[in-house]
Amino acid sequence: METTSRTVTDQVSADTGRKVDGYLLAAFPWYGLDEAFTGPRWLMRVGSAADGTVEHGATGHGVEPTIKLESPEDERFAVVVTVASRPVRRSADGTGVLEATSVSTAAWLAGSGLLAHTWPTQMDRTLRQDWLDQQTMLAWELADDLGGEGWSELMLPVDGVPTPFCYRESEYGWVLAGSASKDGAEGPEGVHLGAYGRGMSAYGLGFSVIKDLDAYEG
Repeated sequence: METTSRTVTDQVSADTGRKVDGYLLAAFPWYGLDEAFTGPRWLMRVGSAADGTVEHGATGHGVEPTIKLESPEDERFAVVVTVASRPVRRSADGTGVLEATSVSTAAWLAGSGLLAHTWPTQMDRTLRQDWLDQQTMLAWELADDLGGEGWSELMLPVDGVPTPFCYRESEYGWVLAGSASKDGAEGPEGVHLGAYGRGMSAYGLGFSVIKDLDAYEG
């Protein structure tokens, strides 16, 4: 059975120590909202492969979301997910094959990220895990079918260049995914981008390489 990038990247940096340390280990550029966004910025976590190689991470913008029973309507945030562009390769222990990362990888991470910060107000806490499992599977299926009717196209600037993104909305927020790779190039400079948010419209957002991680709290 193949080990996919989705399972490998479940590993995250430890909560102890500085969050920024994990970001500094990445061999690819991190992305966030461009300078048009003037609100709070904060770091989340990085995801690493079994050998410690940083595979992806996320940066937050706006009001940091929390899971709560109250209505989340007042939460206004956008999270940008950066995923290293990787070809198909052997796992670190040599026992399996890791899928190539793609725009679908970014869509999956963004979709599951939105779910992690969502609490259906009409649902009892004891039922949330069943709901989360069901919705996570749906997000996985949607990520694998970016050309399906569940998605529309949205053009947004990446480093000032208009770039197509796959976009969808739900009652819990929005998710989008695209690529910042130049001409589909692999390697340390090629990345795929995902994003999710609530209370902050995706229309009009722009993405750019983060030049100074100190601008992000955490």
